[in-house]
Order: sequence, then C-alpha cells, then structure tokens
Amino acid sequence: MPYLDHAGARLFYTVDGPEAAPAILFSNSLGTDHTMWEPQAAALAGRFRVVRYDTRGHGRSTASGDAFTVEQLGQDVIAILDALGIGQAVFCGLSMGGLTGMWLGIHAPERFSRIVLANTAAKIGNAEGWNARIDTVLRDGMGVMVAPSVERWFTPGFAATADRALEGLRGVLAGLEPRGYAASCAAVRDADFRGTVSSITVPVLVIAGSQDPSTTSQEGRALADAIPGARFIELPAAHISSFEQPGRFTAALIDFVHGRLPVTDDHARYEAGLSVRREVLGSAHVDRSLARLTPLNEEFQNLITRYAWGEIWTREGLPRHTRSLLTIAMMVALNRSEELKLHLRAAANNGVTRDEIKEVLLQTAIYCGVPAANSAFHMAEEVFAEMDKPA
Repeated sequence: MPYLDHAGARLFYTVDGPEAAPAILFSNSLGTDHTMWEPQAAALAGRFRVVRYDTRGHGRSTASGDAFTVEQLGQDVIAILDALGIGQAVFCGLSMGGLTGMWLGIHAPERFSRIVLANTAAKIGNAEGWNARIDTVLRDGMGVMVAPSVERWFTPGFAATADRALEGLRGVLAGLEPRGYAASCAAVRDADFRGTVSSITVPVLVIAGSQDPSTTSQEGRALADAIPGARFIELPAAHISSFEQPGRFTAALIDFVHGRLPVTDDHARYEAGLSVRREVLGSAHVDRSLARLTPLNEEFQNLITRYAWGEIWTREGLPRHTRSLLTIAMMVALNRSEELKLHLRAAANNGVTRDEIKEVLLQTAIYCGVPAANSAFHMAEEVFAEMDKPA
C-alpha cells in the first residue's frame, strides 16, 4: 500500500495511469475519502497520471489527534507530489479539498498548472455551526452524521435513485475516527481566504452545484469573481457534484485542462459538433451530407450536429473508441442498416480494429439474436471489401 509519513500523519494515496502522463491530483471533501473520485479516475486514467489521496483524518490516512490547519493539508499535498517526483500537476479539490486548493494557489502556485475548486467557498459556514458539529461527533460518534450528510451531499432525486451506489460513501463516513473528523471540521471552520484568493495567479475553474445547500452557487460565483480570470460553471447537483454529475463534471475539468471554453450556446455547440463529426465520420462523408441539405432536412441535420455530435460525442466520459463500438452494437439491435454501414466505415477513425468489431458482432448474436448478427456480418464484409479496394 502506498503510504507517506508526513508531519505527524500517515497519508494514504493511490496512483492510476501512465507514469509519464500529465498529473492530476484530487483532494476529497469532508467526510469522504479518495473513493469519491472513482468516476473521474475511471475516465481519466488512460490519459493522465491520476493521484488520489485520503486527507489526514479520513479513510486510511491517520492523524495524530492534534488540531491541524488547512495550511498543513496543503503541505500534505506538496509532500505527496514530492514523493512521487511530480514537479507540477493539475489540482482538483471539492469542499474542504477546495480550501486546500486555495491555500496551494496562494502559497505554492509554481506547483500547479491549473486548479479546480469545486463546491467550495472562500469561507465555509460559521464557527457556531462547526462547533456544534464537533461537539456532536465527539459525544455521539460518526453514525449520527450519515443521514444529514447524505441529505446535504446529494439532491433527493439522485439519492433515491442511486441509493445502492452511495453505500460506499455512507460506509466511509460512518467508519471515520471521530477525532480526525472533528479536527478537520476545526480546520474548515478556521479557514478564511476571503481577503487572499485575489492573489491566486494560477488559472482557476470554480464548479458549483445549483442545489448545493452547503456552499451555494452564489458563493461559488463570488469565489470565481474574486479570483482574477477564474472561470465558473454551475452543474445541476447538490454538494458532491463530481459524484452526482460525473460526466458533466469530468467534461468541464477536461475542457479546462485543455484550455477549451465550455460550450454555452448553439452556435458554439454546432461548431464543436461539426469538428467532431468530421473526425469520427471523415470529412468526405460530412461534406457530402452538407451538400445534400434541403429546406426539409436542414434543421434536422443542424439538430444532430449540435446534440449528437456537439453534446454526446464531445463528452470525455467515454473515449471515442468505446462510443464507436457501442454505436455499432446499437445499430445492429435496432436494425438500422444504413447507419450501421456508416459507423462500420467510420470505426477505424476512432482506433477500432476489425477484430474488435467482430467481437461486438458476436456479442450481438447472443443479446440481439443470430439473424441480426448474421445480417451485420454480411454488411461488415461488404463495407470492408469496398474499403479495401485499390483507390
């Protein structure tokens, strides 16, 4: 297990992805651990060196029992980067992790190329509320915190439909050592960056939840306004937006890392979709489609360019390779022969091999039926034979 002893704590961390890839470090919220970032790690580990850790007093990271500050939490991050030989990384922290990110942006800007501050504020809550919470957990233990925390973390609709998916987070919170949790509450209580976030020079993205009762979207907007040049995006979620809206959260993160502006209007969405459509299907096919526009089909073509290609195929939650294979399988299931031929031709543009297509078609034989797969194999043979003809 990767542990680092630092400043009175034993810090647990985990690393996924290629060692030579750009590094992204994730910092968890109060009451969770590194597993809250599993949706992001799964989506990003193929292209980034994803570093997650348990904040001291959380998960597998221990603390001495003494009080600590957000400054110490920031120093923990620097120590982990040093131990891994990472000179500079992207930082992404949520709530308490966001406070850690603010300290790092102020005091160690040279170590970070970009900083994402999610569901957080320059000053979170008030001393009275934090002291009451500290007294409660030290007296009654962590069990009493589970239900009210989940109510703050997620919207009611999401909590109801994703109840089983939240079991892990509930278990993490219930299993925390009360003194470590209380010390973290005190660190959050005492952190106040309202007068200093304006000195952050690292590019910053602030992500807020439209239904976040702990750090409201208004507080997130105020934080972004206080940091020179910071970007702001609001997601339809409560406090742990990275878990409630993993696809949108990850897409916003990747857009920011790559310096892309979020798509906020139909014109930008159309342009983004047209670009991806050319990359996936090939410019020749797209040019033929555009040349065949008529008053009858023009609005439909605009619609699919904006939403099929500008919204779905641009998302980072799945690689295009996977989207291509999924689309082929769905076209077989729906018996959409023309669309199937189109995506069989386009598959190579997305890094899909013919052996992988064969495996997908074999899968459809079981789950869609042998006649559907038989027809699909014939179509694939025709398409590949045509593609293999000398120019």
